[in-house]
Amino acid sequence: MRIAVIGGGIGGLCLAHGLRRAGVDVAVYERDLSRTDRLQGYRVHINPDGAAALRECLPAANWERFERSAGSSENGFGFLTEQLKPLLVLDPDEEKHYSASRITLRQVLLDGLDVRFGKRFERYEQGDDIRLHFEDGTVESCDVLVGADGIRSRVREQYLPHAGTEKIGVTAIAGKLYLDDNDWVPRSLVVRANSIIPTSRAGMFLVVHDGLGVTDNEDDPLFDNVRPYLMWAYAAADLTVHDGQDLRREVLGRISRWSPELNRIVAASPAGTISEWRIRSSRPIERWQPTNVTLLGDAIHAMTPMRGVGANIALKDAQLLARCIAEGGDAIARYEREMYDYGFAAVRDSLKAARQFADGGPVARTIFKTVLRTASAVPALKRAMF
Repeated sequence: MRIAVIGGGIGGLCLAHGLRRAGVDVAVYERDLSRTDRLQGYRVHINPDGAAALRECLPAANWERFERSAGSSENGFGFLTEQLKPLLVLDPDEEKHYSASRITLRQVLLDGLDVRFGKRFERYEQGDDIRLHFEDGTVESCDVLVGADGIRSRVREQYLPHAGTEKIGVTAIAGKLYLDDNDWVPRSLVVRANSIIPTSRAGMFLVVHDGLGVTDNEDDPLFDNVRPYLMWAYAAADLTVHDGQDLRREVLGRISRWSPELNRIVAASPAGTISEWRIRSSRPIERWQPTNVTLLGDAIHAMTPMRGVGANIALKDAQLLARCIAEGGDAIARYEREMYDYGFAAVRDSLKAARQFADGGPVARTIFKTVLRTASAVPALKRAMF
């Protein structure tokens, strides 16, 4: 059996390793021209499920390199008011979490794979086998095609044209503050991740990254994963951005009545680290009949970043699909049956979280704060909820 994976992101590369370990013939086709083309800023949270998928699929040497280069993320999670008053602080998870440089993780995943770079997928034809057409005019063939080509997946556009993503009306502006130059940041903001729940219809998320990793572009602070930093992201439903807009000034204007420390964090963040994105989420679709074409990760169930699980769900997809193919039989049907349930459940949860985070009204926010304070005061309720 020949498996073709379109897309060399986290999910596609993890799948390729899992298939190789199972002795399956797999080829990865990536549109980037080289392994250093895709420079992605910031880091990614790998939860216990994502870590289990990496450990199962990767060769031992790759897994060990991942563990060495990824910092731990075990200090719990806090919900705070815009004045940094605690609403609820969750204890660290007993299972290990990781904070991984996106750049370093991709290099770990690429090691040991024969990825075919510079291959922009165009379309496929189904017959006795599947013929893959690329923009450079070349044609390849396979028995099973896996679209792991992200939120704008060309495989999905052809295979499930009614699927796709839609804007949810939430925009975020994010930046980072280097901690080696700013030792004044309150301890509560550097010992754990925190979600700011203000009275206004907006939200802010902050998390520290330890600086482990590499940078492939020393001149661009957006891609600097070596120095320790505090990443912040402000999101709101009524936030619009345009070319030439001063993103830092926009955020400062909106949080001017928040705590002085939060204002100072945004003001002191280098302009080159500040960026924006319009958040999208997959449209819900009905189940489809399985064939020898399938999808994983953002290509089928793209979700908002508010739950921080998108990469982990893609890794779970890779682990499950590799297992199903290795076991044989109706592998794609078994994979899609399970993936559809947990994947679109995660889409719904993250969409709900995004709207609560960035667009909840004052009454809903007051109720949520009351629930958090009550849970903080009642340990049994806290355990039941979280």
